[in-house]
Amino acid sequence: MIQKNLIGIINRTLRIREIGSLSGLIIIILVFTFLSEHFLTLANFVGIFTMTAELGIIAIGVTFLMISGEFDLSVGSVFAVAPMTGAILMNNGMPPFFGFLAGLLVAAAIGGLNGFVLIKTKIPSFIVTLGSMMFFRGLLLAVSGGFQISYLGANNSFLNALGGKIFFGMRASGIWFIIGTVFFSFILNHTKYGNHVFAVGGNQEAAEAIGINVNKVKIVNFMACSVMAGLAGFTMFGRFNSIDPTAGLQLELEAIASAVIGGAVLTGGYGSIIGAFIGAFLIGILRSGLILAGAPSYWYKAFIGIILVVSVILNTKIKKAIVG
Repeated sequence: MIQKNLIGIINRTLRIREIGSLSGLIIIILVFTFLSEHFLTLANFVGIFTMTAELGIIAIGVTFLMISGEFDLSVGSVFAVAPMTGAILMNNGMPPFFGFLAGLLVAAAIGGLNGFVLIKTKIPSFIVTLGSMMFFRGLLLAVSGGFQISYLGANNSFLNALGGKIFFGMRASGIWFIIGTVFFSFILNHTKYGNHVFAVGGNQEAAEAIGINVNKVKIVNFMACSVMAGLAGFTMFGRFNSIDPTAGLQLELEAIASAVIGGAVLTGGYGSIIGAFIGAFLIGILRSGLILAGAPSYWYKAFIGIILVVSVILNTKIKKAIVG
């Protein structure tokens, strides 16, 4: 009887999508707590959460898109395009709030364009968004001349609400990260549209057969992914009051890594927004922990690579336990 109950508990635990990333997070926290006495402090975790928030906001959108069977390599470029658009408009007299909205509209348009090209050409999203990433990064450098653009107005409360300090040294970006996690988790797990996202990623033909508009779901998810990348860029703009045309370089890779570490699979139909939150936080902890442990900075990428591969193996096992 005891053995049967124990097996039941193990099976139920394995059915939790986030169990792999959560286990990895706990192990890494324990390791770095042992390696450095300064790791498990409030100041350090506030710093980690600030670093994590911008990556995590992007990872939420990337995960949402990956569950529908696609992914976006252009989010790193959109991370800089949206706030730079807003900065240029603000410096030319537009109120900050409307400059913010204009930047997010540009981000949404880029996502919509990615989705439209994907649907019309049937080219894999890897190629479509790789081309988009390179085009918009080049456009940024051409428009800015390679120089950062600073906000020339007076200290603005709206920009502070995006990336300024709020309490205990924590940035507003952390609040946006939490709001985004709750919002997209609700959509994914408690709405009809969330069911459509899982269905499209799991089996596109079956989704079409039951009347789901697959093309609409993919375009909406591309737009949501880009808007989240734009929002993340604005939180950095609010933090520094300036934006560099090279901002967000390689963030797309870390965002995909966060999604995969959090339980998403590249084939679609499976994943978790909470898992993406944990995955991004794990990457932030890894960066901080290695610094405090005195490890050379180049080990950061190496450890992410190892964790990524291990996560894919665990996610495959867990998916089989859940889906069968």
